[in-house]
Amino acid sequence: MKGKIVKTVLPFLIIFALVIVYFRLPKGKEGKADEKTVVEVWNIDTFEGGKGSRTAFLNRAARRIEGDGAYYYILSYTLEGAREAFSRGVYPDMLSFGAGLGEVAEKCLPLGLSSAGGEVGGKCLAAAWAAGKYFLFSLKDDFTEAGKTAISVGGANLPAVAANLSGVEGEELPSTEAHVRFLNGEFRYLLGTQRDECRFLSRGVTVYRRELKEYDDLYQYISVLSPQKRESCMRLVETLLSEETQNRLSDIGMYPPRETGGGYTLNVFSSAEAREQLLSAAREGQDGKILEKYLKSR
Repeated sequence: MKGKIVKTVLPFLIIFALVIVYFRLPKGKEGKADEKTVVEVWNIDTFEGGKGSRTAFLNRAARRIEGDGAYYYILSYTLEGAREAFSRGVYPDMLSFGAGLGEVAEKCLPLGLSSAGGEVGGKCLAAAWAAGKYFLFSLKDDFTEAGKTAISVGGANLPAVAANLSGVEGEELPSTEAHVRFLNGEFRYLLGTQRDECRFLSRGVTVYRRELKEYDDLYQYISVLSPQKRESCMRLVETLLSEETQNRLSDIGMYPPRETGGGYTLNVFSSAEAREQLLSAAREGQDGKILEKYLKSR
């Protein structure tokens, strides 16, 4: 008799327990138990940073907003690795990147923001969240003295354009070689970036610098590619552009984009052909007005 009672009551006890668990779970706006949205973010460094890791910085920013319905999975990709994935039709929900990935524009959603180098057809498809700067470095506090200039080259940025628009003539060299040969006295000046600035600081070397404001393509952008996860994606965009995050960029030797106004920039979605034409024009020393047709005011 007891066995029959247990068999009869047990299903009702299980249903009752499930109901209790359901009503104790946090509910969303529609009354359903909340589920975590997993947002996949790829970070691609197409130019040298300052110090530390931009991927790690993104992780720290994302951790501050998790627990609000979304989890952000930050992955580091090379430019080549991202292109190979794109060729197979594999894309992330969000992309952090710089110049050199123009083909991704068709996948990016309008952000409803404003960012000079991230606009296509009047719509902002990418917002700059971190910036570098071009500098002319000297071991002497005198920038009028004649002498050779080493132009530091590294990544997909175009320092030759910065040199051209700034009226600087020099020899293009790989970034580390340019840095070392400058310190060895083989060059009077170094046209470098925030990366060189951080190298000097870490070595305890005193140098003088002059910021080149005529051109800057050293921007890290953020784009949203997933319509389904747009709300969670935009939460991270807003976090990266917030005053709190912008004030922490010095942790990775970078600058807030708002500090780099004036002059020109290169659209982050520029094709490889356009970038090559721009670079050739700069190397040939063509007039700045000719170069401007490829550039955008910032």
